[in-house]
Amino acid sequence: MTPEADPACPSERLPSLARSGPVSHALTRVARLHRIAAGKALRQAGLYAGQETVMMRLWQSGPVRQSDLIRMCELDPSTITKMLQRLEQSGHVRRCPDPADRRAVLVEATEDSCALYTDVTRTWGELEEHTLAGLDPAERAELGRLLARVEQNLCTETADCPGPAAGPAAQPESTSSALSTSASEL
Repeated sequence: MTPEADPACPSERLPSLARSGPVSHALTRVARLHRIAAGKALRQAGLYAGQETVMMRLWQSGPVRQSDLIRMCELDPSTITKMLQRLEQSGHVRRCPDPADRRAVLVEATEDSCALYTDVTRTWGELEEHTLAGLDPAERAELGRLLARVEQNLCTETADCPGPAAGPAAQPESTSSALSTSASEL
């Protein structure tokens, strides 16, 4: 199907150089819009887009070494450091030396972040509903399956993906977090 024949991708919205990759162009636009929507929604909870995924990892794992958190979130170390500084200033995380290795830093969610947990859960649910409005349950499931496949293809292509146990099928939230996290906007 040519871009001109695809009603979801009108040729007047598609730059001429992107006509050879209309899906890639659409993914770029959708990722940007999703990040903007997530940013607006999370601002009400006092967070920047991307910080919620760090908090999700901390709530799920408990105290973790900062180096492991970097690996879990698949982000640049300087990005995580900046996020943790802001989250620490807000009272949501605490960092301290690892008693088992004083050179390592442990990061954990604070008790004060419990209220944030409820806000993030609600915000992500609302963002999901807004994002998928008009899609029936079968379409939502198919979109999730297709995005997981696209993510798997991109991970394989870039050799920048977690192991098989932590891949797209095991972590469906990874697509959303990858789409909504960018170091340049922290």
